[in-house]
Amino acid sequence: MTETLRSYLLDLQSRIAAAIEQADGRGRFAREPWRKAPGEALQGEGVTQIMEGGAVFERAGIGFSHVRGPGLPPSATQRRPELAGAPFEAMGVSLVFHPLNPYAPIVHMNVRMIAACPAQRGEAVCWFGGGMDLTPHYGFDEDCTHFHTACQSALAPFGADKYPRFKAWCDEYFCNRHRNEQRGIGGIFYDDFTEGGFERGLALTQAVGDAFLPAYLPIVQRRQGMPWGERERQHQLYRRGRYVEFNLVWDRGTHFGLQSGGRAESILLSMPPLARWAWQRQPEPGTPEAKLTDFYLQPRDWV
Repeated sequence: MTETLRSYLLDLQSRIAAAIEQADGRGRFAREPWRKAPGEALQGEGVTQIMEGGAVFERAGIGFSHVRGPGLPPSATQRRPELAGAPFEAMGVSLVFHPLNPYAPIVHMNVRMIAACPAQRGEAVCWFGGGMDLTPHYGFDEDCTHFHTACQSALAPFGADKYPRFKAWCDEYFCNRHRNEQRGIGGIFYDDFTEGGFERGLALTQAVGDAFLPAYLPIVQRRQGMPWGERERQHQLYRRGRYVEFNLVWDRGTHFGLQSGGRAESILLSMPPLARWAWQRQPEPGTPEAKLTDFYLQPRDWV
């Protein structure tokens, strides 16, 4: 069953990369297969794909990894303390795209599976996680509604409770708690998903992965041609700084990869090519920049 998941994830990575190249028109992904060296505690392999300097995407990274290790890191056992130190296997696809146009939003998507075998049990414990979320620099109601509608539709076959539950989980998770500020307008997030066993978890994960392109590409296509200048660029770089803060301070996926001895270049593919921090920066009241934090970065129902 894990081979079925592996095949799906590799195909998902290829399909998304091809669609993004077509949407960009100029940029091409550099494809870098990698394998952990013999003798390292963490073993496994993966494929990292990076596009930089495209016509639409300033930086886009999408990675596949399949690794095995002798002990789960602390970031993976926060909700499962009984699995602390258990040998594990993990695989997934993770992506972050940073468009050049400040009016086009950052997007993140991740789908993954982790299996662990605690010493006191002979059978493996397996769970799924992932989701997708949108981080605009400038807010548009139609973009927020479109993205959340796609997320809701992807989860509908698995029960009416899934979207509101995973949407609320996303709002709670993707928050820069040291600033009491949301990272973006949310989407869906789930972790430690075991309901219905492996096959149902796999089906839900495939539904989320397959929903990504229809959820995101129409938004980029609407925004990529909008005129922008230095004001919008500086605001974009400032908001990218907040994105970096979340990924380094709070993101469990980043922590898991680094704590388990993963490949730093692949783990940090989510970083933007440029970002900035400004001392005590506050957008001028009544501006589109202020509306982002005053309205769009407040958790709300979009569908």
